[in-house]
Amino acid sequence: MEPIVFINGKVKYPITLDPGVWIFDDRKIEIDTYFHAEREETNELEEYTIAASKHWQKEIQEGATMPPTLKTERKFEKQRLMEGTFGIPFEPFLKNAEPKNGVTEVIVTTADKELTFPLEAALQFFLGFSKNGKPLKVAEGGPLEIYFGDATNLDDPIKNVRSFTLR
Repeated sequence: MEPIVFINGKVKYPITLDPGVWIFDDRKIEIDTYFHAEREETNELEEYTIAASKHWQKEIQEGATMPPTLKTERKFEKQRLMEGTFGIPFEPFLKNAEPKNGVTEVIVTTADKELTFPLEAALQFFLGFSKNGKPLKVAEGGPLEIYFGDATNLDDPIKNVRSFTLR
């Protein structure tokens, strides 16, 4: 069995997902952080503008300073990747597939059953792809697991996911 997952059905662009490469994706989030941290909507352009303005003002007042060494930060990041349990929001992938007009549900096909969810619920899915620093293997319930956006299945995610079909 291949460790890839498909998004197909009533979409403009069928997508093939490879959870094995998501460890390099900047959108990955530790599962505990995702479900237990306070979430707030932010405007990234506004945040960037404020940060750049503060930095520019500091350089004008104090002069330029060299950044601290990144060696310890790299070591911590490597350790976090080797020990962490990560996932990624499903919404960007679903939006990139561009569901056609009239799509109301998503059928999740696993190794042994099919589950149907409303499109709105599927937009809130969080896809787990690694556990304790190791990618989820197909034989162990992988290549990905589905967690609901409200964390109601945090202890028992949907495993053995093979495809998402929009209908």
